[in-house]
Amino acid sequence: MDDGRPIFQQIAEQLEARILDGSMPEESQVPSINELAAFHRINPATALKGVNLLVDSGVLYKRRGIGMFVAGGARERLLAARRDEFRDAYVRPLVERAATLGLTQGQVVDMIRKEAAT
Repeated sequence: MDDGRPIFQQIAEQLEARILDGSMPEESQVPSINELAAFHRINPATALKGVNLLVDSGVLYKRRGIGMFVAGGARERLLAARRDEFRDAYVRPLVERAATLGLTQGQVVDMIRKEAAT
């Protein structure tokens, strides 16, 4: 929890990672705000802000008086968002750079296949 990004964002990303790896399946209860705050030794308001990012995006939902739970379809929503980020960060610039070098789509695909094989 010290890579320069806001702590609340890191909390949200850690919860996302647990949903993606299956250790927090859909409809399972997530740790309470106080548990997250105690574990990470942070202010509960900071933990709440991280959890609320996921509530706002539909990944988590609140059951009044019970706690927070992983929403149905959360894993697929997270995967779709990560795929979009991957496309924007890597594929789009690759395609643009390939075009400036005069590479065809087939040449780029061949290069990717060769790299994947190693």
